[in-house]
Amino acid sequence: MSTRIAFLKGHGTENDFVIVPDPENAVDLSPAAVAALCDRRAGIGGDGVLHVVRSAAHPEAAHLAAEAEWFMDYRNGDGSVAEMCGNGVRVFARYLQHAGHVTEGELAVATRGGVKTVRLAKDGDVTVGMGRAALPEGDVTVSVGERSWPARNVNMGNPHAVAFVDDLAHAGDLLSPPPCEPAAAYPDGVNVEFVVDRGPGHVAMRVHERGSGETRSCGTGACAVAVAAARRDGADPAVTGTPATYTVDVPGGTLVITERPDGEIEMTGPAVIVAEGEIDPEWLDAAVRRRS
Repeated sequence: MSTRIAFLKGHGTENDFVIVPDPENAVDLSPAAVAALCDRRAGIGGDGVLHVVRSAAHPEAAHLAAEAEWFMDYRNGDGSVAEMCGNGVRVFARYLQHAGHVTEGELAVATRGGVKTVRLAKDGDVTVGMGRAALPEGDVTVSVGERSWPARNVNMGNPHAVAFVDDLAHAGDLLSPPPCEPAAAYPDGVNVEFVVDRGPGHVAMRVHERGSGETRSCGTGACAVAVAAARRDGADPAVTGTPATYTVDVPGGTLVITERPDGEIEMTGPAVIVAEGEIDPEWLDAAVRRRS
């Protein structure tokens, strides 16, 4: 890469991202480049990369350009592509506001998991319409060491296995993916959430994010957890006509998740831009060569 590349650093409940503004999709972000940028010791460090591209300029999002000007081309920390990232959408929207592309109010963001509606305040929390949860049929089991738990299969545009446990320490170190059975339930891997109760409508979770390991927060995971908790507690807003709201504590903060009677799930939480600068192209080229 012959020219310097701008970047920013941001986080949502300490789920942190390297933000690469690239409206015309001119930057080649190979998996090796993404992994190098996300390296916490030899790179900038992050759970993933938010590649900010105009929808019309990206082949995967051009068909959504009429609905959403901007596409969140999200990559996991290992360089793999992901369908969605809930905390990432909030930080993505905060960046657009920071850069002057949008102001407070509603905006649409294109993702591989569909178009998401975001409500931005001038300051404070960001609310994202996360779409509807799918609840695939079939029993799923999650294991850590000698322990196993039944899990709820929830899809939020990306796959989740939600296991309710007695103690979050039972999740272990979450450095490697907890085994899930049957493997056929998650052919492309899975995000695994371990959940404990804190009180009525209040849970806490830890998560292994597919492609990133344990992270301080996972927005789609918090939504999956809220839906799984509601069903466990006998609440289905589509049946009762009453919204179900859960406060979900994550290691990096707190998210509030509401499932509405029409099935739409809203997530509210913070989004912060903490720094900006330039990536040295010589360093990135050398880092990519080492990883290729």
